[in-house]
Amino acid sequence: MRAILLFALFTTSLVVPCLSQTKKGGKSSAVKPYVIGVIEEIPSKQLGENRTLNIYLPEGYNAKDTVTYPVIYLLDGSADEDFLHVVGLVQFNTFPWINQLPKSIVVGIANIDRRRDFTYPTTVAADQGRYKTAGQSAKFISFLETELQPFIDRHYKTTKSKTVIGQSLGGLLVTEVLFMKPTLFNKYIIISPSIWWDNGSLLAQTSVALQESFNQKTEVYIGVGKEGLTPSDTPRVMEVDANLLYEKLRGAKNNQLTVYFDYLPQEDHATITHQAVFNAFRLLYPLPAKK
Repeated sequence: MRAILLFALFTTSLVVPCLSQTKKGGKSSAVKPYVIGVIEEIPSKQLGENRTLNIYLPEGYNAKDTVTYPVIYLLDGSADEDFLHVVGLVQFNTFPWINQLPKSIVVGIANIDRRRDFTYPTTVAADQGRYKTAGQSAKFISFLETELQPFIDRHYKTTKSKTVIGQSLGGLLVTEVLFMKPTLFNKYIIISPSIWWDNGSLLAQTSVALQESFNQKTEVYIGVGKEGLTPSDTPRVMEVDANLLYEKLRGAKNNQLTVYFDYLPQEDHATITHQAVFNAFRLLYPLPAKK
C-alpha cells in the first residue's frame, strides 16, 4: 500500500493549520505551511520493513503534463539529516539566473540502521563484535535496484538520468554500488567515503566499470576534507583512502568513466557534505562556455 503525506518545513508527518493575529483589527487568519514535497512510505521485501522517502518535486512539476525530470537519490535522506539542505542546493542551482543543473526530483531515503544498510560483511573481528547488525549492504542495494528505482519511475515523471549522493558510510555504499552495479546510476557523488571498513578491502575489488567493455557514460565526484585518521583499529587516513579510490577509478580502461577529485582542506568530516555537493554540481553539470 502506498502512503503519501504532505511534507512541510515545520513538520515531517502532519500539517495542522494554525491561527495568528493579523496586524490590522486583531483578526485571525490561517497560517499556511510552506510545502516542499511529499513523504512516501513503501514496503520492502528485500529489507523486510517499510521505508520512508522524503521527495522534493521541482517548481512547476505537474503530473498531467509531459515534462520529465532527472532523479537525485540521497542517502541519509531524513528531514533531520541531509534532506533539507541538499534540496536547498538543488533548488538554488536550478534557479533560471543560475541554471547550473536541470530541475530535478530529489528522493531522500530516511535511515533506520545505516550501519546495517551501508556496509558489507567485515572480516575484522573487533568490528563484528562492535557492530552486530552491520554487513547487509547487498540487501539495501537490491532494494535500490528492484524496489526503489522502479517505484519512483512508476509514480513520478522521470528521465533516465539518476544521481546518487552518499557521505561517510553512505559514501562507502555509493562506492560499492559503483563497483558492483555501476549502471544503477550515471552520476555518483561520493563524499568522505568510509573506505577503512574491512581494512579497505573494497579497494581490492575489480569492477566492470573499469573494464574496456563498459559502455555507459558515467561521472564520479569524490570529495574529502581535512579529516585525518579513520575510526578503524588499523591506522588509516581518510584523505589517503579517498585518493586511492580516485587513482583506482582513474585507471579505468575505457573512456566512459570520468572521475573528479576534490580536496576541501577547510572542511572536516562533519562539515563537508554541503560544500562538496555544491562543488559536485558544478563539476558534473558544467555550464556551456561563454561566447
